[in-house]
Parts: sequence; structure tokens; C-alpha cells
Amino acid sequence: MRRALPLLPLRGVIVFPYTVIHLDVGRERSVSAIEAAMLGDRVIFLAMQKEAQDDDPGEDDIYTTGTIAEIKQLLKLPGGTIRILVEGIRRGEIKEYISHDPFLKVEVEEAPEPTETSPEIEALMRCLIDEFETYVKMAKKIPPETVVAVVSLEEPGRLADVVASHLNLKLTDKQAVLEAVDIKTRLNILCDILAKEKEILELERKISLRVRKQMEKAQKEYYLREQIKAIQKELGEKDDRVAEAEELRERIAKARLPKEIRERALKEVERLEKMPPMVAEVAVVRNYLDWILALPWHKQTRDRLDIKVAEEILDEDHYGLKEVKERILEYLAIRQLAKKMRGPILCFVGPPGVGKTSLAKSIARALQRKFVRISLGGTRDEAEIRGHRRTYVGALPGRIIQGMKQAGTKNPVFLLDEIDKLSSDFRGDPASALLEVLDPEQNYMFSDHYIEAPFDLSKVMFITTANVEYSIPRPLLDRMEVIRIPGYTEEEKVKIAELHLLPKQLEEHGLKKEQLEVSENALRRIVREYTREAGVRNLEREIATICRKTARDIVSGKTKAVKVTANNVEQYLGIPRFHHTQAIRNEMVGVVNGLAWTEVGGEVLNVEVSILKGKGNLTLTGKLGDVMKESAYAGFSYLRSRAAELGLEEDFHEKFDLHIHVPEGAIPKDGPSAGITMATAMASALKGVPVRSDLAMTGEITLRGRVLPVGGIKEKILAAHREGIKNIILPRENEKNLEDIPANIKRKMNFILVEHMDEVLKEALGNN
Repeated sequence: MRRALPLLPLRGVIVFPYTVIHLDVGRERSVSAIEAAMLGDRVIFLAMQKEAQDDDPGEDDIYTTGTIAEIKQLLKLPGGTIRILVEGIRRGEIKEYISHDPFLKVEVEEAPEPTETSPEIEALMRCLIDEFETYVKMAKKIPPETVVAVVSLEEPGRLADVVASHLNLKLTDKQAVLEAVDIKTRLNILCDILAKEKEILELERKISLRVRKQMEKAQKEYYLREQIKAIQKELGEKDDRVAEAEELRERIAKARLPKEIRERALKEVERLEKMPPMVAEVAVVRNYLDWILALPWHKQTRDRLDIKVAEEILDEDHYGLKEVKERILEYLAIRQLAKKMRGPILCFVGPPGVGKTSLAKSIARALQRKFVRISLGGTRDEAEIRGHRRTYVGALPGRIIQGMKQAGTKNPVFLLDEIDKLSSDFRGDPASALLEVLDPEQNYMFSDHYIEAPFDLSKVMFITTANVEYSIPRPLLDRMEVIRIPGYTEEEKVKIAELHLLPKQLEEHGLKKEQLEVSENALRRIVREYTREAGVRNLEREIATICRKTARDIVSGKTKAVKVTANNVEQYLGIPRFHHTQAIRNEMVGVVNGLAWTEVGGEVLNVEVSILKGKGNLTLTGKLGDVMKESAYAGFSYLRSRAAELGLEEDFHEKFDLHIHVPEGAIPKDGPSAGITMATAMASALKGVPVRSDLAMTGEITLRGRVLPVGGIKEKILAAHREGIKNIILPRENEKNLEDIPANIKRKMNFILVEHMDEVLKEALGNN
């Protein structure tokens, strides 16, 4: 029998005959089909779409076999959706599409429901009921009263459809049951499906039992993970831990680790395999193995041992610094002759801005080695160097091992910056930990607390930097080769600015050479009047200021090119910040030009003495340190002991007070360099004789008047040269230090070498 019926395409659901179900309908064509059915006999044809996502299915997108159903109830919901209650009547098959608008209307041929019975059908029905009862007991998702209702059914077709509607099956399986018009076929399909479902449920039960034995109550996440592993085991797939362990063993085999390290790593892999995945130590062991495998145990770069190329690179990157360059070239020469030479440990000591760090980078470039830098400023924990033991939470290797991992090779150039600024507290002394790192006799077996295995640092070229030598711990200093970088002369600064600083700043500011030209005289004026330093850091900042202002003028259209000369520097940098007024230009009584060494280079300091009526008290001001105070008292005692020979009143210490002052009182000053300077100033004040203003001096004094050597000679002479002072009194024992003075400055200076204070007074005060 055929009949024309409205078609309602279903998405993700199948309606069997003899079943009642709610359906929500929202598509316009579907709503129109329901309205048409309601206007008629309330009968509608239900067929499932092949693709649930298709909003406008065509003839080929809908299964031909479906269910003829009657609409029992209709309820309109907000938003235009309709909810209907339908009851399946019998199967049907689409023979022809009659119309597509405003809804799908099809010609359906009803499939008669066979009522035949036979012993085979009876057996299949019993089999289906038994399988269904077993399924319900195992699944525990279907209420028992449903089983009672199903068992009571005597019609084979109805029994099959009701059972199929209660099973949680794939839609394709349900569609296969719906399309099976023949009773035997339908019953056979359902018996096969239920048998498979029983096997799956039995497997789930076994998995669940095995998982429950391994987990604790209320550990939901743990339960789920174990369930996944159990499923993988049933399917024959590898466990995650086993796969990870095999991968780690492969990486260890490829890494070519030393024998001791390889054995330790393999033991850790075995431990990792045996640990439950949720244990916190799993992450600790895995991180440890990652560090072991990341370190360069054997990998190293090949040195470029061409001395000529290295010399060209060093000269290209740095102007001057002859001593440092010679030391590097010596190292390369020895490496050509001795292939297994241990890496040297150099210590560059000098004021800020003289190029210590950039020099280390140039050395790495010349050798074609990797470059690593760590700053030790403020480091106060020994674990920063040696690492933390793995028993601590968040443990990591020390900064040395971290640097080696960063380098990726076992022979980098390793810069330890600011080694003079190490400190210590209750957590240990990092300087002591560095002894093993910087000792060539020990560092081939450096032990980090985290790695717990010796690591060879003997191939590393360690370079350390410091501003001052005296604050470096003595044992540490003993293991390093100190190379002093005292500072630059005015000519060197001008050359550095021309060759390096100006081109660098032009590139950083996007300027071309033709857009900004700075004359040599302009650079010299910047050096003299806008900077006062041993290095060139502030000089670079001033050049950067000129570049910024030039860039602004060019962008704003004021000019296309700028030329900076000595006459127009002030337009870009403002009023000069420094003048050569440190040195005393006019001869004055009781005022002497002294030479001092500071962390930023040499300085000219004025020492002033005033005579006051009193009882021989000695007053010291200017924030002087203990050493300078002791030098002042030694000079005062010398003058008292030599009063007659020097033409002083023998009882001057009973009549007068002496006040010694070093200007710029806010700046701390200390050191032995001012001994003869303060004694000369006191002698000048007591005798009323002015001191030569074209003279500067440095040296320590004893009670007997001996002049002792002092340090920082080169820096002090450079400071005197900057101030235009040409005559310098030095201790005779410092004569050897004059070899370090650049020849062009040495020619302009007059060095007066003295051994006794009498010689100093003769030169400073004349025969008065």
C-alpha cells in the first residue's frame, strides 16, 4: 500500500515502530511538514539524515527506509521550536519525492509486518530475550520493569524493534535493524549486536576491577589514567612509562656520555620506570636526565689558530690595549705548538667603560668559540655557583653548569663579570666555590651539587673582570693572571670615538655617514669638557645624544645633514659640564696638587692646610679614610722632628692648630698616596711659602721621611696630563712603572723621582 506523507528528516535519532518518543523540531521545512500533517490525519514519515550536520538535506542525503508515525501531541516552544510526541506505527520505504517546497512530501510504501512463526523464529526470540536480560544485568542502565515488558512480548517483529530502541547502539547499526524487514534477519542482527556488546561490557568489567585494585578512593584523575593504561594493555599498545624509558635509553646511547655518567643515567631511567606516574619525584628524575643529556660532555668547537686573523679582529674591535692583545696572541701561538694546553684564566682589572666585557667577546670571535657571560655582582649564595642538591624543591644546577649548557660546547670563552663584587652570608661563600672553577689543577673535575658527577672545565677559557683588585679575595686572585686596563688617554679616546663609537651610534640611530659628521676637534672637546672618566662609556652617551638630536632635525625637515665642530658642540650637548679646574693654577700657601687613584681612574685632588692659633691639634676633614689619616699624622710627626732643619719654630706644635682639608667632602677618600702631599702642604703653611702650581705629587711617607712607592701610577699620570700638569713627583721605586706610560705622553711630562721628603720639599718649595 502506498500513501503520500510529509517527510520529517531526523538528525542523530531513529524512531522504531511501537516506540513513543519526543522530538524537537526547528527547521522551517520540518515545521511546515508537521503543520501539514496536523491538518490531515496526523501521520508523518520519519527518516534519518545520513549527515547530521546538513541543515538542508536533499533526496540523496536521507535514508529511504524510515518509520510511519502518528503525532500524538504538539507543543510550541519559545523561539519558534516545536516539540512533538510521536508513536511509530510501521516501517516504510520512500518510493518517490512528490514535492520539496514548502516541505518534503514523499510517496511511501508501507512494509507489512510479518506475523509468521516457526521453531527457528521461536529459538531466535528466546536467544534475543536471554541476551537482552544478560545485557541489562551487565550494563545496569535499563530499568528492570523494561525487561519485564520486553519479555512479555510475543510478536517477534515488535520484540525486535522494542529491544533495538532500548540499546545504546551506533546509528548505522540501528538503521540496519530498521531496514531489516525480514523477521529472521532482524532477530539475527540483534543477537549478533548483543553478543558483541556483552563482550565489550565484560572487558570493561575486567578493566574496572584491575584498575580499582591499583587506586585509592576519591582519586578520580588517577583512576582515569589507570583506566587508559589498562585499555592500552588490552589492545597491545605500549605503556607511556615504558615508551619514555626506551626513548631515554636511546638518547643516552647517542649522547656518548662518559662511562660513569652513562651508568648513573641508566640507573635513574630504571628508577623512573618503577615509579608511579603521580609521584612528585618523577619530575625531579626527568629534569635531572634532561640536564645530563643537554650538557656538552664531548662536543667542542675547533679553535681558529691563525694569529694574523686574530690580531686583525682584535685591532678592528679595540684601539690600544697592547698588553691584552699580546697575551691573547701568545696563547694562540702556544696552542699551535701544544695541542693539549689548558685554558688560561685571565682577570681584566680596570675602571668602568674601558672595554673589559667587549674585549672578552672579541677574544671569543677571534678564536671562533662560543661566548657565555654571567654576572657575579651581588652573588652571595654558594649554590649559585655549585647548584642545589636534588633533595631541595626546585633544585637547579649552578650558574657554571647552566652556562655550559647555554654554550653547547665544552670549550667556550666564559666571562665571569664583576668578580670583585662577590659577597657572602650564612648561605656560604661563593668565592670559595669559585676556587675549584678557576684552579687549572682542579677544574677538570668540577663537581656540581645537582649533577653529582665531575664535569671537565679545563678546556674553557675563563675570563674575569673587576673594577678594583683589592676587593678580589686573595685565594681567588692567586689563581688568575691579572691584566690591568688602566684607562685611555685623550688621544686614545678620540681615536676610539672616531673608529668605533661614532659608527656604532650612527648605525643604531639609522643615520648615514653623510648625514652626520663630527670633527676630530669636536670629539676632543667632548672628551675634555663633557666627560671625566677613565673609560669611554659617557663619551658614547654624549655621541648618542648628538645622534638623537640630528635624527630629530632630519626627520622634522630642518636639515638634511649636520656637521658638528668644536664651535657648535654646545648646541647639541649644552653648557660644558667639566672644566680643568681641579688643579691649582696659581701658587698658593698651603695648597698642593695631589694625585689619587679611584675606581673610575686617576684624579687630581687638592690638599689644603690652614694654620690656626691653638695647642697643636691636627684636624682632618674631607671624609678621609683611616690610611689617609695615618699618613697625615706621620707627616705631622716628621715635620716636628725636622723643625730646625726645615726652618720651622721648634714649638710650633704648641702654638698652632693645623686643619687639613681635601675638597669634595661628600666623596670618600682613602689610600697611602697622599702622604707626601699632606706633609708638603703642612710645611708650606707653616713656612708661609707657596707651592709650585705646575707640580703634582704622589707617594707615602714614613716617620723618618722616606718616600715609599704607591700604586696606580699610570692612571695618576693620565689624570695629571688631562689637567695640563707637566711636573710630577714620584717615589723612585715607582720608576719601573713609567714603562707603561704611552710614549707621546711621556715625552711631554717631567718626572721627578725622589727617595726622601727633603727632596720633595726642595722641589715643591724651592730653597725657601
